[in-house]
Amino acid sequence: MKDIDETSEFLGKENIWKLLITLSTPVIIGMVVQALYNIVDTFFVARAYGGESVGAIAGLSIAFPVQMMIMALGIFLGTGGASIISRALGAKEIKKAEQVLGNVFTLNLIISVLIGVSCLFYLDLILQLFGATPGVLPYARQYLQIIIAGGIVFVFGISVQNIVRAQGNTRLAMNAMLMGVGLNIILAPIFIFGFEMGVQGAAIATVLSQGIASTWLLQYCIKGKGAVKFKPENLKPNIQIIKEIGAIGIGSFVMENANNVMMIFVYRELASYGGDISIAVFGIVMKINCFIFLPLIGMAFGLQPIVGYNYGAKNFRRINEAIKLSLAATTVFGICGVLVMTLFKEQLLGIFNADSEYLEMGKTALTIMVLGTPLIGINVITTTLFQALGQAKPALFLSMSRQLLFLIPLVIILPQLYGLVGVWAAFPISDFLAFILSGLMLSRIYQIFKKSESVSKIVTESEIAEKMYPKRPKA
Repeated sequence: MKDIDETSEFLGKENIWKLLITLSTPVIIGMVVQALYNIVDTFFVARAYGGESVGAIAGLSIAFPVQMMIMALGIFLGTGGASIISRALGAKEIKKAEQVLGNVFTLNLIISVLIGVSCLFYLDLILQLFGATPGVLPYARQYLQIIIAGGIVFVFGISVQNIVRAQGNTRLAMNAMLMGVGLNIILAPIFIFGFEMGVQGAAIATVLSQGIASTWLLQYCIKGKGAVKFKPENLKPNIQIIKEIGAIGIGSFVMENANNVMMIFVYRELASYGGDISIAVFGIVMKINCFIFLPLIGMAFGLQPIVGYNYGAKNFRRINEAIKLSLAATTVFGICGVLVMTLFKEQLLGIFNADSEYLEMGKTALTIMVLGTPLIGINVITTTLFQALGQAKPALFLSMSRQLLFLIPLVIILPQLYGLVGVWAAFPISDFLAFILSGLMLSRIYQIFKKSESVSKIVTESEIAEKMYPKRPKA
């Protein structure tokens, strides 16, 4: 029990605000640096291609959602495994936590190989589905062939980062991210300019740097330095654990891929109403917006082990307090981020290209698209809350709501009325609608735990579901 006391029991004792800061800050730093890498990588590619930079940037923009689909597999395994491990540690079920770790390793290998082979075989078809034009397709293909071939390092790295955080070791997860990003920023210009490999060089640098960071995490797990020990016998697939990982992780997987599916429709509308320049603009705006969105995700990652551990330990008061503080933090951060981005939009866009048409279109897009960003925090926090509680269905529904339920219909309808501006306007409107839905669902679960603060018996997952969605009496 000593390892558990040292690595995870502080989740049930430490001051909640201090705990949120301690757990979230390393994740936020890592994610901000990750966003910085995306910016720097695009910057190098833009400089490498000179007058053809719009096509190269648009190619990376088209490739980005496909790359995120691969990374979503790691988030799928990581959030599912992390939720189970956090609750198991809180309930002192160490054997189950170890079984989950082993099964996550096994699933990493199987899923990465199956998805990687499929994506490589149908790569051109996938890129065309995302709206790649003839001028953009070659750049996107060159980049993704290498990224997909090295996909296992992305899946493994992201999934294990989540599991390390679930044990309370957010500093290690942050250091792994910083290592990968730092190496990437060093290697990218070497391969892009030194070896004159263009977008292929950017991809090689990305795979190499992520591979080194993933190897570091692997040795941490194998040497048993955390609260959850790796044991080879746990690599044997356990159907029950796999089902539980899948049921919980599917929410994050759908959230990530809902964004990718959304981009299929966005890029098609952009190709129709704005051409390659609008695709490049959208890609740049999304990368800039990561400086706001990714820290919100980081706060949610900090919340997850707190909720999971205290749910397992029957401490509902701490769960409620953590929810309130994380919502306040994400909202304030979102507001500050939007103010900075709107005040300095021309300078931010000008980093990549000085073309007048690109800048004018970019300023309009950036101003409109970020308006609803302060509202996104509640959707992210509420989805993470349900995942941490093992409530797969509401987590899945919330993760789908913003992009699939609201954004895609708006992206299809609004451009028919307002042209290219309609594409930009679909984003803040969908943010507002998801904010309303998330608020309604959060208020219900908050009241359940508020009433349970003085109850000694834990509220089970089935009881939460029953109170959230009471069955109607038969007539």
